[in-house]
Amino acid sequence: MKSAWRLTLALMIAMTLAACQTTPEAEPEPEPTPDTSGTDVDTSGAPDPRDYSDARNFDNPESLLSKRVIYFDFDKSTVRPEYRAIVSAHSAYAAANSTARVTLEGHADERGTREYNLGLGERRGNSVTGLMSAQGARGNQLTVVSYGEERPTCRVSEEDCWSMNRRVEIIYTAR
Repeated sequence: MKSAWRLTLALMIAMTLAACQTTPEAEPEPEPTPDTSGTDVDTSGAPDPRDYSDARNFDNPESLLSKRVIYFDFDKSTVRPEYRAIVSAHSAYAAANSTARVTLEGHADERGTREYNLGLGERRGNSVTGLMSAQGARGNQLTVVSYGEERPTCRVSEEDCWSMNRRVEIIYTAR
């Protein structure tokens, strides 16, 4: 019986010593160093909004390249003066990037026959094509498609809505 008490007492002392033992301080982990070997960081800043050869300007709201809709007057296919700068910017981009391909989608409002509106949409697209070609875009880069009145952006029968439907959309199929 004495040996059982001795064994129990030895276990209790061992457990007490184990419970009082201090844990060593953990060594601080070294600061992680940034891995710059596999990532390219663009530190050049925002693109110049007047650089119409830079494709980054398509998403830059300060650049004319981000504007891709040309509006027209009722029953007209002449590009209005306030949109000529936009056409010039897209012409400069196409001239600087020979792989760029542009589809010019001509649209009309709901007034007029279907056939007339298809023709008007095509004339509007050809008007933009003519300006772009005169300013350096090549003919093989430009395609005209007319949707006439088939794809309106607004369906209310009033002048504000009709003016939004009289347009040419500049769509890049390749940049």
